Amino acid sequence: MNKQIRPPKDSNPHAKARAELEAVLAANPKIEFVDAAIADICGNLRGKRFPAADAPKLFESGMQIPLSLHLMDVRGEMMNPFGRGYTDGDPDGTAWPIAGTVMEIWGAEPPRAQVLTSLRDGKGAALSYDPRAILERVAQRFAELKLTPVVAHELEFYLIDEKRDPEGRPRPPISPRSGTRETTPSVYGLKDLDAYQAFLTALNDAAALQHVPMSATSKEYAPGQFEANLRHQQNPLAASDHAIFLRQIVKAAAASQHYDATFMAKPYPDRSGSGQHVHMSLIDSAGRNIFDNGTEEGSELLRFAAGGMAALMADSMAFFAPNLNSYRRFAPDMFAPVNRRWGVNNRSAGLRVPTGPSSARRVEHRCAGADANPYLVLAAVLAGAHHGIVKKLDPGPPAVGNVSREPDRELPFSLEDALKRLENAPVLADYFGAEAINFYRETKLIELSRFKKLISAEEYSWYL
Repeated sequence: MNKQIRPPKDSNPHAKARAELEAVLAANPKIEFVDAAIADICGNLRGKRFPAADAPKLFESGMQIPLSLHLMDVRGEMMNPFGRGYTDGDPDGTAWPIAGTVMEIWGAEPPRAQVLTSLRDGKGAALSYDPRAILERVAQRFAELKLTPVVAHELEFYLIDEKRDPEGRPRPPISPRSGTRETTPSVYGLKDLDAYQAFLTALNDAAALQHVPMSATSKEYAPGQFEANLRHQQNPLAASDHAIFLRQIVKAAAASQHYDATFMAKPYPDRSGSGQHVHMSLIDSAGRNIFDNGTEEGSELLRFAAGGMAALMADSMAFFAPNLNSYRRFAPDMFAPVNRRWGVNNRSAGLRVPTGPSSARRVEHRCAGADANPYLVLAAVLAGAHHGIVKKLDPGPPAVGNVSREPDRELPFSLEDALKRLENAPVLADYFGAEAINFYRETKLIELSRFKKLISAEEYSWYL
């Protein structure tokens, strides 16, 4: 008979999560199910669905689920990296609810709630390759500097037609106002926001219900492309949780209006890609932004942080751009960085210091695609900032003018090259953990190998 696995020693977050779920269920007695979810290395939510009456068992015995769950490809297929999966018999670990992540799910039918969980091994330890645990380990490094990261994600995405074209490709949506298919970029167009107000209203309702601190939304640089910004947080884990939930509610709000939504990095070859920009600053124990020195460029410490981000960008590329399509974003004049330059109020640079009040001085890291795992993206950004501050790395002079036509030969612009670069990345391994790096790299290598065996319709058309 198996011994019952006890909850983690720190019972306060455990008890708080239970109280949160009880409050959600009490507020909405119509909730029939509770989803216990885990974000895998692709940032997709996986887990189990429990009848609401059985949900308290999550706080008594946890959720038993395979330890290989994080290590799936984007389709949810087991990759068996280093024998973790089929080879070892695919053993279970125990997942425990995470306080602060309990919420009702907007638009769910029948009504459901959800909670994120942390998967632990037989000894109750967090898994080395759990993306959320990786981010937590990196964020803890700032405590030794007596600094706190203040961070936010912003994600671009496309609304697309529910029906694909005859070749299975995505199509821009049909405007609910004009009745014709979208064809123009119309960046920052307020009329476009008017046309899609029903979607935006649904998205705001979903954000309010699921406690996603969404601020501005804007029309982006392609037909049907939008951007949603999230408010800055002093808890990096919460900031990336919000990004995961944002992707969830965008898709739900789109479906409610008979659209589909995609965070694919480059759904159209001739249109701009969708990025995942990370804004970050650091505050000291007095709550002062240490990047602020009253100037537009920011302080010396901001420069060091930018220097570290630039130094680790090439090694981190497999996290910022996790699949073959991801690398199609990187092109001149497409607002995706092709180098490691930093600049003041300059969107062509990979590391941008936005203008605005000096008290909000920060670095915007523009490299990652919307398809990347938010936890791993933020972990790589914070690792770079910490490394730069500790080593006092100078990023060089700020970029002036358009530098998007100046590709950096040090950056890997294919998944093969990015994974090869990750094989020897000692600084990043120090922050993420060597085992975490190895599991991620091996999983993506297997995924890539399987994908490359497929023969596309175009390949038949060209070569048959």
